[in-house]
Amino acid sequence: MTDKTGKVYLIGAGPGDPGLLTLKAKECIETADVVVYDYLASPFLLDYAKNDAQVIYVGKKGGDHTLTQDKINLLLVDKARQGLDVARLKGGDPFVFGRGGEEAQMLLSHGVSYEVVPGVTSAIAAPAYAGIPITHRDHTSFVSFITGHEDPTKKDTSMQWDIYAKSNATLVFLMGVKNLENIVKNLVTHGKAPDTPIALVRWGTTTQQLTVTGTLETIVERVKEAKLTSPAIIVIGHVVSLRDELAWFDKRPLFGKKIVITRARAQASSLVSTLTRLGAHCIEIPTIQIAPPKDKGPLKKSIENINDYDWVVLTSVNGVKFFFDTLFDMGKDVRALGHLKFACIGPVTKERLKDFGIISDILPKTYRAESVIESFSTVDIKDKNVLLPRAKKARTILPEELRKMGAHIDEVVAYETQLDDTKKETLISLLDENEIDAVTFTSSSTVSNFISQLESENTKTRLKNIVTASIGPITSDTARSLGIEPTLEAREYTIQGLVDALLSYYESCE
Repeated sequence: MTDKTGKVYLIGAGPGDPGLLTLKAKECIETADVVVYDYLASPFLLDYAKNDAQVIYVGKKGGDHTLTQDKINLLLVDKARQGLDVARLKGGDPFVFGRGGEEAQMLLSHGVSYEVVPGVTSAIAAPAYAGIPITHRDHTSFVSFITGHEDPTKKDTSMQWDIYAKSNATLVFLMGVKNLENIVKNLVTHGKAPDTPIALVRWGTTTQQLTVTGTLETIVERVKEAKLTSPAIIVIGHVVSLRDELAWFDKRPLFGKKIVITRARAQASSLVSTLTRLGAHCIEIPTIQIAPPKDKGPLKKSIENINDYDWVVLTSVNGVKFFFDTLFDMGKDVRALGHLKFACIGPVTKERLKDFGIISDILPKTYRAESVIESFSTVDIKDKNVLLPRAKKARTILPEELRKMGAHIDEVVAYETQLDDTKKETLISLLDENEIDAVTFTSSSTVSNFISQLESENTKTRLKNIVTASIGPITSDTARSLGIEPTLEAREYTIQGLVDALLSYYESCE
C-alpha cells in the first residue's frame, strides 16, 4: 500500500460518437494509470490510453453485469488507494442517470479525491443526430429527462404519469426500451393523446444508429417490426414531427453500409475515418500486418553504403517508413541523403517522403510500377546505381525494366507483409450472418489473405451478395486469379479513389 492516494476522474464518455468526447476527458484518459470503462463507452476511446495503462471492462448489458455497482465502487477505491490515477469512463454524462453520484459518494466516504468531467448525454445527442430538436419555440420550450426503469428496490414510485401526460414538454426516456409498452400505456391512460409523435433512437450518434418513429398508438408494433432493442432513447412530443425535415445523420451517402476494412490496422485509420464520415459502419478485419524484415542486414548495408547510390525508388509509404526508421536507428539523418535523387509511386508516398524534408524528383502519372518506368524513360539512368527498398514479396517488373535501361538495381527487403488471421472467426461469423455489405481490398496481399481465411469451396457463394471493392488493376487481377471478380475498381489507385468508387457504386444503386 502506498502513502500516495490516486485521484479518480468520473468521465462522461459521450453518447457513442468518439468525436463528441471533450478535450478534458481525452487528457484524463491519456494520463490515467487505470481506465475503467462500461458497455456504452466507445472502445475507440481506449486508443488514447497509455500503453502501460491497466484497462478494465465493467460493462452492464441487459442485466448481465461484469461487476455489480458495489464492486465497481470498491474497485475505484482500491485502485486509487494503490496510488493510481483512474479514468472512469461512463457512457453519456456520469451525472445523468449514470450513477456517477453514487460512485462519487463512495469515493468521498473513503477519502479518495475525485473530479467529475461532464460528457455529452445521449438524451440530447441521440435526438439531435436523428434530426429531432428536443426544444423548438414553435413546439415546446422545455424538456423532461426521465428514467425508463426505476430502481426495482424502491418502495414507492417517483414516476408522475399524470404530470408527464398533461405536460407540453418533450419527454425523453433513457433506458426504457423494455418498458416501452408500459410507458405508452401509462401516458395514454393519464390523458396523453394517442396520436402524439414518438421516436426511438438506437445506438444514437454511431454508424449503427436506427430510428423508428410513430405515435403512441402505433409505436409498440413498429418497434417490434423493426426488431429494435436497447440501448435506445425514447423521445415523445411534437418536436418528433420535425425529423422528416431535419434528419441529416442517416441521410449520408454510405449510412448503415457495413464495410470490412482488410488493411493492416496501423494503416487503416485514413480509410476508416473517411468512410465513417460518409456514414459507413466500418468493421476492421486486418488480413495483413506489416513488420520489419527478419534479416535487416541487407537494408542496413545499403544505408551504410548510401554514398554508392544515385537514386532511391520508394514504392509505398511502408518503404518510406522502414527505410527512414533504419536510417535513424543507425545514427544517421537526412543529411546523408543529400546527393541522391528520389522517385515515388503515388502521391501518398510522395507526401510521406516530404514529411522527412525530401521532395521526390519523379512522380508518375498513375500509381503503378509501369508508370514509374515510363517516367524514367526521359531520365538518363544508364550505369546509375538505384536502391530499391520495398516489400519482401513484390512484382518484378520494376527492377527488370530499369535494368533494361542500363541501371544497376539493388533490391533490398525493407519490410514484410505477413498474414493476420486474428479476426478470422469474426469474419466467418459476419459472413454466415449476412452482416457484411462490402469488403475493401487495398493490395494483392489483402485479397489473398482474405480468401485464405475463408477455407471454403463456396467462396464465390459466400461473397455473392457482397460488394468487393479493389484499389486498382493489380489488386483486381489477384482477386480474379483467386476466383473473385471485383464489383468495382478505383479509377485513381489511392484510398480516396477507392472511397470515390464506393460512392459512385452506391449512388448508381439508388
